[in-house]
Amino acid sequence: MENSQDLSALLSRHSHAFAPVLDADLNSDQVCVLDFSANNTLLQNTNLQNTSEFDAAVQQLLRQQNASIGVGGYLEDRFIYRRSAHFDVAAESRNLHLGVDVWLEAGTAVFAPLDGTVHSFQDNDNFGDYGPTIILQHKLEEVTFYTLYGHLSRTSLEGLQDGKALKKGEKIAEVGPFPENGNWPPHLHFQVIRDMEGRYGDFPGVAASSDRAKYKALCPDANLILKSRHLSK
Repeated sequence: MENSQDLSALLSRHSHAFAPVLDADLNSDQVCVLDFSANNTLLQNTNLQNTSEFDAAVQQLLRQQNASIGVGGYLEDRFIYRRSAHFDVAAESRNLHLGVDVWLEAGTAVFAPLDGTVHSFQDNDNFGDYGPTIILQHKLEEVTFYTLYGHLSRTSLEGLQDGKALKKGEKIAEVGPFPENGNWPPHLHFQVIRDMEGRYGDFPGVAASSDRAKYKALCPDANLILKSRHLSK
């Protein structure tokens, strides 16, 4: 498998095979797309380093669209990562989002979309980082790829071990509350990864814009598995 276009085509062919990733209907009328780019004036005027204020702003954005769940973010150029030095690199800040975020209540159950094994897991415990993170390994048509679940509860990591087999539809975690989820308003960061490049328990979820081509090739659109109609328009 040479690039994410091939993996995207593979995931599209098997779209019928995926179980829901969350205990929530991502196609309901209670779901809306949230914009976290510099166009979001509410967030521009929010103290994003204060997670309670950030969370209140997210809830306001949902109310404005009569929604209880927000989705979006794939390859979105976001300014919100300025809240954390974790995303700064030597010459250029990371701001290009590589997964799909689902903003919803902490405690929401997370499920394996298809059979797989635990590749790795760890608590990426930095301000603005993933917090508790699980990475699963899957195979379709003899092609291996990975799915990443970030901003989980700490209890989600209890009892896990590398190589643990998981069945499609099996509960693997819960969406975490702040501050244990990396100090974010509650949401799931869901990402598809073609090659882990030797990493364990972590993989970039945000990249520098100059690396867009590289990471777009590594990480196809996670909505190919989530299948939210709100992201297919």
